[in-house]
Amino acid sequence: MTRTEHEVAGLVLAAGGGRRLGGRPKALLEHRGRPLVEHAAGVLRAAGCERVHVVLGARAGEVRERARLEGCVLVDNPEWERGMGSSLRAGLDSLAGTGAPAALVLLVDQPGVGVEAAARVRAAYRDETSLVSAAYEGTRGHPVLLGAAHWAGITASATGDRGARAYLRAHEESVTLVECGDVARPYDIDTEADLGHLD
Repeated sequence: MTRTEHEVAGLVLAAGGGRRLGGRPKALLEHRGRPLVEHAAGVLRAAGCERVHVVLGARAGEVRERARLEGCVLVDNPEWERGMGSSLRAGLDSLAGTGAPAALVLLVDQPGVGVEAAARVRAAYRDETSLVSAAYEGTRGHPVLLGAAHWAGITASATGDRGARAYLRAHEESVTLVECGDVARPYDIDTEADLGHLD
């Protein structure tokens, strides 16, 4: 493993307020006895990301109190109510100047996406121009790896709840798909019914 590969940063998007969950922030939902945000940060660390930035929004103070996020850089997104795009922008902005050549982005509400999938996507990193996405039966999903050469373009196009979707679609020919359907389940925790996925 090269020194540069070591520097691929992890980025957890964990700012949402859980509107469809009665206003319960997803970061604080419990999975295996700990908050989801703690689980997501642990996945990125175990996948080899030494630097992990976590974007917080809804009830950020409570998340800081309840989740064990030692060693992570906690990034506040005051515009979290505008959607995931604002959190992606805040996260990538926080990584600017760190020397990280890429960011491995994981959503806090996908606990079925674990270390194996994150490590596979990270392993497909080549250089700052890399764009890599997990795929599930050929369909693009998370996590995604965004090379630093693309960050300016991504932040310019990340609006609402779209995140990097529009940018990745516009650069589809440059995206490396890494099949992860055999090691991960890409469900989201969006509604009360989805809570049954949590252990």
